[in-house]
Amino acid sequence: MQILGLTMAYLVFFAFTPLHFASAADGFHADYIGGTEGSLPGKTDGKLRTNGQDVLSFQAKKGLVQVNYAKINLIEYGQKVDRRYVAAFLISPLFLLSKSRRHFLTVGYTDDAGRQQAMVFQVSKGSVRSVLVSLEARTGLKVQFQDGEARKAGKG
Repeated sequence: MQILGLTMAYLVFFAFTPLHFASAADGFHADYIGGTEGSLPGKTDGKLRTNGQDVLSFQAKKGLVQVNYAKINLIEYGQKVDRRYVAAFLISPLFLLSKSRRHFLTVGYTDDAGRQQAMVFQVSKGSVRSVLVSLEARTGLKVQFQDGEARKAGKG
């Protein structure tokens, strides 16, 4: 009976492990919130890929944007805290105590014409640290944090 339980544990572990590694290799889920990139509309869902040797890429259904790491001159991370007032008003006053933290990554870069450009992404909480570390390593830049809370969340 104990062998059967151990065998099931191994099967579950190995069944789900490739999915975890595959998702990181495919990129991190992110939403393009806005910026100066004209080829993407705001609030576009896609995959942010930091595993490219020379380029940061964002793949969305509506297009692909790639930025050479050497052209990136700003990496900024911050959080925005929204209180769910509508939910609190409609459902329960207890929702006033609930906070929703969103994780924003701003990437500044110069385009091929030498103009300053910027893209703002909303990244999931579980991906923030990996994205920031990867961008620091690939660009040689340090992440600029908007405040102390962002520094704690981004550095761990």
